[in-house]
Amino acid sequence: MPKEISLPLTAPSAELDNTEPQRLAAIDLGSNSFHLLVANYQNERLQVVARMGEKVQLAAGLDENGYLNEAAMQRALDCLGRFAPFLNDIEDANLRIVGTNALRDAYNSQAFIERAEAQLGHAIEIIAGREEARLIYLGAAHALAENGRRLIVDIGGGSTEFIIGEAFEPKALESLRMGCVTFSSRFFPDGELSEKRMRRAELSALSELANIQRPYLRLGWDDPVGSSGTIKAAASVLYAYGDSPQEGVITRSGLKKLRERLLKCKQLEKVELDGLKPDRAKVFPAGIAILNAIFEAFNLSQMRFADGALREGVLYDMAGRNSAEDTRSKSLDALKRIYDVDSRQAENVADTALRLFNKVKKAWGLTQEQGHYLVWASHVHEIGLAISHSQFHRHGAYLLEHSDLAGFSRPEQRLLAFLVRAHRRKFPTKEWQALPASHQEGCAKLARLLRLAVLINHSRSENPPPLPEINAEGEALLMTLPASDEPTLLSTDMEQEQAYMTAAGFTFSVV
Repeated sequence: MPKEISLPLTAPSAELDNTEPQRLAAIDLGSNSFHLLVANYQNERLQVVARMGEKVQLAAGLDENGYLNEAAMQRALDCLGRFAPFLNDIEDANLRIVGTNALRDAYNSQAFIERAEAQLGHAIEIIAGREEARLIYLGAAHALAENGRRLIVDIGGGSTEFIIGEAFEPKALESLRMGCVTFSSRFFPDGELSEKRMRRAELSALSELANIQRPYLRLGWDDPVGSSGTIKAAASVLYAYGDSPQEGVITRSGLKKLRERLLKCKQLEKVELDGLKPDRAKVFPAGIAILNAIFEAFNLSQMRFADGALREGVLYDMAGRNSAEDTRSKSLDALKRIYDVDSRQAENVADTALRLFNKVKKAWGLTQEQGHYLVWASHVHEIGLAISHSQFHRHGAYLLEHSDLAGFSRPEQRLLAFLVRAHRRKFPTKEWQALPASHQEGCAKLARLLRLAVLINHSRSENPPPLPEINAEGEALLMTLPASDEPTLLSTDMEQEQAYMTAAGFTFSVV
């Protein structure tokens, strides 16, 4: 496959530095198409090295019971096999593979993910709808030079994302369950195109839009912008027929003419329009039905297309990770404020957890990224107290797993939820064994360190207490406590912890 060379997606920063460019890569496992983007990141801009996209139509492989069929999974795996050679020189920390609506919905998505991970040798993350919207906005915003409040719309294969934002900050994020692939299967199952079927699709989309119509109109925008395949194709067709004032602009009158042209085709198989790629033809009418509903619901007169979407957003987000701009840290800070977490205790536990981590990091083969999750879990381990003191570790785990946390994928939220669930009382063996097999060893180690950090800070002192001597030998942990003639709170806690660990099958010795 040829490589596509592109100019930077953003203007150069005022000050250039001499740092080496960082090679980043993203794969977007969409419901309609899979996309690969490889780029060099330097001085806050991207230089595209390679770009590929294929129509996989994963959502079309979902049966009536919500299971991906083998044919769809094989199409996806074949596509990933063609992407794989572009990833050979990418460091693991600089590659993200994200799955969207079809993989969110499929009951057997984990079976596909395991096969795909084995093929690529890298983890795949399923992202929630609002996280998908945030990343789409980040990618689109970097492609737009103009300032002001904007509405970004992205019609995908299984979902459509709506974002209102200014500069690089989203003000409203939403993901609705309607897409060109799923609507094609639902409203044009036998391939027949008619006014009645088109209007049913539009009304269904309007029904979904009713949930966000009023708050979005109240918030308002200056500039409606569309991104990704359906809107790009619509703009291309309108321009080809002279129904657009300029390239990349969709008008309401032009969209009406496009709708009429589609209905004249009568069958999806016969959809053939100037400016429309053949591999998009069958799902194009459904996408136009959704776009018509969006224009109707938000009373739009026109919309312009802009490059930059999910995959670009993933790269920009990855470039900002583990820095002061890391969205994940900001999300957890907001969560702490919402649930009125005791910040001093959280900081003390995080400080102790990090010191424990550094003591055993080499012996246990832990990574710096795992250290971030340990610290994050330390900061939010008490959020469940906002609900009830009884079983607050369970409440906290539920909140973490089911909240919309910007910057986190679903697997990452499950990891945080597990650590909070496991930080006290009996070790949750059942929940631990439900984690992906490849994650279980690391999660258990992090959970054991968090448990110890919480116990060491049990007295809730003003400052982090001294760290007991701790050593790791294989899987086993050995802790040496200060000598004392009388039992202390710490020694009593550690004796109980020893019993919990033994019951869970781990070795923890206290001297």
